Amino acid sequence: MVSSALTQASLSALMTDHACDAVISCVASRSGAPADAWAIDRDLNRALLRAATGAGVKQFVLLSAICVQKPKLAFQHAKLAFEAELQAAPITWSIVHSTAYFKSLSGQLNRLRAGKPFLLFGDGELTACKPISNDDLARYLVLCLTDPALQNRILQIGGPGPAITPRAQGEMLFHAMGLTPRYKHVPVAMMSAIVAGLSFLGKVSPRLRDKAELARIGRYYATESMLVWDDANGRYDADATPEFGTETLADHYKRLATEDIADDRGEHAVF
Repeated sequence: MVSSALTQASLSALMTDHACDAVISCVASRSGAPADAWAIDRDLNRALLRAATGAGVKQFVLLSAICVQKPKLAFQHAKLAFEAELQAAPITWSIVHSTAYFKSLSGQLNRLRAGKPFLLFGDGELTACKPISNDDLARYLVLCLTDPALQNRILQIGGPGPAITPRAQGEMLFHAMGLTPRYKHVPVAMMSAIVAGLSFLGKVSPRLRDKAELARIGRYYATESMLVWDDANGRYDADATPEFGTETLADHYKRLATEDIADDRGEHAVF
């Protein structure tokens, strides 16, 4: 939910009172459900932008997502709607299309701790990504404030390579936990059947309509890579996906396995 205190007027007053020079927006809907997505990904960012331009702020950095390259979901269209407004605004802007975060790929840790197999969609090689850590991504966002080469541009960014498939993620996690790899394969067709069923029932139930969208989100991430899309050749291109940072997913898994850190995933948990 968006706090009622986050109005354009209150945001503008906050920026003016603190002599704000730049805005870095990382806000995003928690669930991706349509109403939430339009309220947060577009409308809250719109309020931030209007407050910023009204307060004389000179720069706006937006954290978006690399998946908007192939928009099929409500939250992707909401993000793109605001991106268009930002590019047309009288302000220096940077739009960062990030690949997957470490915490988005850590949801099966407790399954493995409970002795359950690692879930894979299809053969586990359908998709790939170059995941990036929170710290490396934060450094990149801040760099956008000072590097002219990163300004007034849409920037696609991933973490250190190479690109990693879900099966490789499972191997890393099993290795970090000292366990023998065990996998359970989930047919993508089953997800499509769930989407179709919920979409049909959603015609008469708003609650099921939202569940259908969440199922579509799950299917999207199970079948689409978080890499640069090569439209000319109709494929994802790992080599064309820029890399930034030094922290690796394998190191993150090791720290999770030893409980040096914990991922607060909240509604981002899939499994």
